[in-house]
Amino acid sequence: MEKKETKKDTKDKKNYHNIEIKIEGKEWENALDKAFKEKVKKVNIDGFRKGKCPRNIYEKKFGKESLYLDAADLVLQDAYTKALEENNLVPVIQPEPGLKSIDDKGVVFTFKIITKPEVKISKYRDLGIKPNEVKVTKEEIDHEISHLLERYEELVSKDENSTVENKDVAIIDFEGFKDGVPFEGGKGENYSLEIGSGTFIPGFEDQVIGMKVGEEKEIKVTFPDDYMEESLKGQEATFKVKVNEIKTKKRRELDEDFFFDLGIEGVNDEESLRKEIEANIKANKDMEEENNYIDRLLEEVSKNVEVDIPEEMVNEEVERLFKRTEQQMAMQGISLDLYYQVTKSTEKDLKDQLEKEAYQNVLYRLMLEEIMNIEKIEVSEDEAMEEAKRLSDRYQMELDAFLNEFGGIEMVQYDVEMRKTIELLKELNK
Repeated sequence: MEKKETKKDTKDKKNYHNIEIKIEGKEWENALDKAFKEKVKKVNIDGFRKGKCPRNIYEKKFGKESLYLDAADLVLQDAYTKALEENNLVPVIQPEPGLKSIDDKGVVFTFKIITKPEVKISKYRDLGIKPNEVKVTKEEIDHEISHLLERYEELVSKDENSTVENKDVAIIDFEGFKDGVPFEGGKGENYSLEIGSGTFIPGFEDQVIGMKVGEEKEIKVTFPDDYMEESLKGQEATFKVKVNEIKTKKRRELDEDFFFDLGIEGVNDEESLRKEIEANIKANKDMEEENNYIDRLLEEVSKNVEVDIPEEMVNEEVERLFKRTEQQMAMQGISLDLYYQVTKSTEKDLKDQLEKEAYQNVLYRLMLEEIMNIEKIEVSEDEAMEEAKRLSDRYQMELDAFLNEFGGIEMVQYDVEMRKTIELLKELNK
């Protein structure tokens, strides 16, 4: 392979490396030849079938320079790899290559390669940050039991002489009319309507209150201006309504039937239920406190860190958070355009909001990597593979598919190392 010339600008910051790489001679000629063989397949030249034209005829018609950019693309990755290897560099973000010059003798690429900045941590042990004690109160347990009883409420029929009240479920027949004509989708039979749920047109449920079983009534309403059916937006309508049955919610008792319906193993009386609820609440609180404790610990460590974080690293993290936000919104059926419209904001506004979180993420990652290096925390590939198998089983995925989704075994290795570093940090601050 032809030797490549490299030139490094040493005037930049320690972790900014402006490198030039020139590719010439045999390697450049080989790249031009490959470029020609691909180009000639796609052009029409009188007297020759596609792909059969000699190179000297092609160059006479199109010029040798028509091959330059394609040839540069062919050697770009090799040039970048050499830029890293010959200068012993590990980039923290993907650089954008530049093209300084190109001719029939060779090509000169420029690479602005950003490596990890120097991180100095003055203290990360014995910081005085302790986890808070987690307690579960009687009121919290009572509140959860009340929710359970409400969730398992039974619907029972009311007396025929009773009337519809708020929170009742009225079983109704209804038909809607606009200007005396029935409209599509405005009819239902034995429909269960919970009064106060707001599932019907505003004003409808209020007018059902007070009706008796068997009673028929005309209810007048106005469709809202944002109603989904265009022809009914803002229009007045009349519904003929008949109440067939009235049901009310009956609060459950802590009895044998209730515990049976719960279906929780080992829970068959109030005492065992309270213990189960207490354990669940405590587990959730423990997890929440664990996350809060790690956040407090990392925040305290960061006060003892000196580092000049490249703007490009923060920008890259902003882009990652932006894509995550877009995906989360899409899962909720919200597009970014709709979000901008509702919040009266722009893409720049959203990215500006994410910048603080992005900077913190990069800072925490750099300082944890430095602690990892100081404490010589390492994870073998075998250990990482065991973790990958465990996670792939947990997510019910094939191992290869999981590794492809996660970013490879190296990313699993890194993830385990970071978790071990956080666990050590906790131990050092007990």
